[in-house]
Amino acid sequence: MDYVVAEIRPTDRRGAAEADRLLSQEGLKRDTHLDYVVGLYDGDCNLLATGACFANTLRCLAVDGARQGEGLLNLVMSHLTDYQARRGNVHLFLYTKTDKINFFESLGFHEIARVQNRLVFMENRKEGFSSFLKALAQPRRFAENETNRCAAALVMNCNPFTLGHRYLVEQAAGQNHQVHLFVVSEDVSFFSFADRYRMVEQGCSDLNNVILHQTESYMVSSAVFPAYFLEDEESAIEAQARLDLVMFGKIARALNLSRRYVGEEPFSKVTHVYNEVMARELPLMGLELVVVPRAERSGHPISASLVRQLIHDGQLEAVRPLVPPSTFDYFTAERGRDTLKRIQSSSSVVHH
Repeated sequence: MDYVVAEIRPTDRRGAAEADRLLSQEGLKRDTHLDYVVGLYDGDCNLLATGACFANTLRCLAVDGARQGEGLLNLVMSHLTDYQARRGNVHLFLYTKTDKINFFESLGFHEIARVQNRLVFMENRKEGFSSFLKALAQPRRFAENETNRCAAALVMNCNPFTLGHRYLVEQAAGQNHQVHLFVVSEDVSFFSFADRYRMVEQGCSDLNNVILHQTESYMVSSAVFPAYFLEDEESAIEAQARLDLVMFGKIARALNLSRRYVGEEPFSKVTHVYNEVMARELPLMGLELVVVPRAERSGHPISASLVRQLIHDGQLEAVRPLVPPSTFDYFTAERGRDTLKRIQSSSSVVHH
């Protein structure tokens, strides 16, 4: 029989309802983070299978219960992987239930992590995550500190890098022999990853026990934690946070970490929920969570959101006491002008 795979556009209410029906049969709910949805139809325009993408992930995969075993989902997967390749995504990730692992393994996907034996996170590179861990664990030399041999981690977006971030790094660096600072690689913030990484590198250049890393798609990314970048319901935030922490637990073992540092979060709902989940989950992994009070300026907490708001409001000079000189230099340099214009023209600059 001939089948057709066609896009289900956001305005196609009937197609979306039919896709929701197939997902419901699988005990699934449509993900709120999707940028491409398709359906596989027979000659009578009956929807038999569905699937979707978000960034470099494949999501919401389901087939009509009466037609399982006919290879229909393979056709959807083939279409989605071709679509992803056309837009430059060849390293792909997906979520699935534990009872579907064998099917996706047959298509070349490999398990990275799972939550409560119900949710499995997979990628299409056999050595992808293991290679990431090996690269992180390359030995590096530091000035010896015999009184404290602890290794700690921080994960930061730094959009942009502020004196609040710097204060948090200083606290970790002063209390640990090594600090592994992960800069979120996802390129969906106002400041590009390359610029954010450079700000952190320059702003921490005098801290000789701090190692900088990229997170790639394995930590706080659109693949594993989309709610960090897009507002979502609290239950989704918590589920994604738990998966992100399973990944972090594997990274912590590879680096022999004993602590993770975070700043207090009075502003962002997503980060606040994430911190709460960490407070519950990290001790179960044998890791200590250290929550550091935010650095303040004139009695107000320093935050990247505040910096962006001041830029948005045209108060660039008011930003100077909130960021390291290297960050402020970026704002006044040629390469920062387009970013400042983008912030100033945005309707929302505050992290959810």
